[in-house]
Amino acid sequence: MPLTENDRHSGYRHRLSVWQVETSRTQVFSEPVRGREFFEEVIRENLDLGRPDRIQLVFERRVRKDTPGLMRTRVIQEGVVPSLHLQYKSCHIKQYFKEGRALRTETTINDPTDLRVGKDISNLGYLQQIGREVNRRLLDVQRVSQDCTLSKDSVDRVVQPTITADGQRALGLKFGDTRVMALLAALLLFLHLTSGLTHQTLRQQVAAYLGVDLSAYKPSQMTHDLRRLRLKGILWRVPKTHRYLITPYGYKVALLFTKLNARVFRTTFASFDAKEPIPRPLADALQEVAHQLDAIIDYAKLQEAA
Repeated sequence: MPLTENDRHSGYRHRLSVWQVETSRTQVFSEPVRGREFFEEVIRENLDLGRPDRIQLVFERRVRKDTPGLMRTRVIQEGVVPSLHLQYKSCHIKQYFKEGRALRTETTINDPTDLRVGKDISNLGYLQQIGREVNRRLLDVQRVSQDCTLSKDSVDRVVQPTITADGQRALGLKFGDTRVMALLAALLLFLHLTSGLTHQTLRQQVAAYLGVDLSAYKPSQMTHDLRRLRLKGILWRVPKTHRYLITPYGYKVALLFTKLNARVFRTTFASFDAKEPIPRPLADALQEVAHQLDAIIDYAKLQEAA
């Protein structure tokens, strides 16, 4: 015992404290090969999760310039089993594909005070709940990133002018437009904030994506954009508040448009610049994309003719 007999006679008592808590979730795939393919895509899609503006969504803690510790994403290769690691202060998330058939997500809390929780053993249940919520939010982010396909009608609904059931006209959100793409990219930062986003918070992020001073993206422009997003069904305004939540449909629109813009159109436009030729593997990949698109178009024409 850490206390002597004299200490105990003086009224001192020991109390247990939490040194470390690990909360894990294991999801077993009925088809292991599909699970491995999924996890490899997860790694490729989520390399930026360690950025401060992303990690605070997973841990629901504000990250400031003076926040201690490293906010980063690491991919560690042990043999042929890669693992994804995220860090917030002294907290750590590890994700890997276990025994070739299960996705394992582990959150380890090494210092409860990082999450503004005391170390007393009575807080163990609450810390376990926090760990489970961190695992859930991480998996939600990854799930949405793997399921963002839209039908032609859904895409038309976004890019074309529309009229709502009560007669309100909404201008289209044109794909490729600099302001629209910055707006959709900024929405992804607020996907899992339960309290929603506001005019002020979204405006700051959009201005940052546009690369302009906040004064150059005026409040009236933000108001106009919020109205468009709401009428298009991308945002939902919380009744009797000035806060907005992103709808499931909005998730897909924002992810699909930003991924297409970053991975297909930007790289394709870069290939048009003869001064900066793209690497051969990327050029071959773009050529394969063009070939597959031609095949889809030809097949659609045959279907229409039939």
